[in-house]
Amino acid sequence: MIDFLEANSIYIVLVVVLLIWTGLFIFIFKLDVKVSRLEQAIMTKPANKSDQSN
Repeated sequence: MIDFLEANSIYIVLVVVLLIWTGLFIFIFKLDVKVSRLEQAIMTKPANKSDQSN
């Protein structure tokens, strides 16, 4: 097992980096979905009565 890791260390680094990038993209995608939902909620929210005075 150690021989495999020593001989193929670049592939181990590649897999770790790809996992990190994949996690970041998933996090950013989920964050974008949540922000889009919040934007839609703000746009469709009825105005308060205090905003409509005058």
